[in-house]
Amino acid sequence: MERLQKIISRAGAASRRAAEQMIAEGRVTVDGVVAETGAQADASQTICIDGKPIHGAEPHVYFLLNKPKGYISTAKDDRGRKTVLDLLSEVKARIYPVGRLDNGTEGLLLLTNDGELMNGLLHPAREVWKTYAAQVEGSFSKQELQTLKNGVSLEDGLTAPAKVRVLDWDDRTGRTKVEISIHEGKNRQVRRMCEAVGHPVRALKRTEFAGLNLSGVKRGEYRTLTAEEVAYLYEVAGLPIPGGQRKG
Repeated sequence: MERLQKIISRAGAASRRAAEQMIAEGRVTVDGVVAETGAQADASQTICIDGKPIHGAEPHVYFLLNKPKGYISTAKDDRGRKTVLDLLSEVKARIYPVGRLDNGTEGLLLLTNDGELMNGLLHPAREVWKTYAAQVEGSFSKQELQTLKNGVSLEDGLTAPAKVRVLDWDDRTGRTKVEISIHEGKNRQVRRMCEAVGHPVRALKRTEFAGLNLSGVKRGEYRTLTAEEVAYLYEVAGLPIPGGQRKG
């Protein structure tokens, strides 16, 4: 017996978080009985979502996307907006983004149907680093840069220490390009950190996630992760590597 959301996630029917929400909404049944939050089940039982049975686990697939602006990081949108899955329309597996980039942010986004890996990478205890290049208004003082590095007080708490370095200053536009690396996942965190020290963000791009970068992937395009990269991500997420693979 194991948690119901884990079975659903492994079958590729939904991410674990989405499965938990479906269970809470009463959309999941086990052998015809509506499941309760925290329910456990056996994979041999008949598990249905909205009356439709889930099937055995799909082969896991892993993609790295260079997300353009104007796409939301979700599997579907009830308002009809473009989602990142529109950029991977050839992929038949039911995949989900690992975390989110907001509509106006571009850059590196992982997508997979491997719910265990997704949850491991997003778990706060793993402190998975993400790096962003931000173009902001004005120039930073030494004190402002130090505040970003030490932690910024936001509405939802103090941010953890970040890695920060100035990349460029443009006299013509009066803007600074800065690189910021964080291991938290607060909503719109980099934008809010910069705004909190008086420098609104005008452009934002995620350039790295968990040690992977956008090398060779143009804006709006994607590629499949290598077996070595998947094994590496499993190590980062603190999970046993499938099949005993080792990173290259």
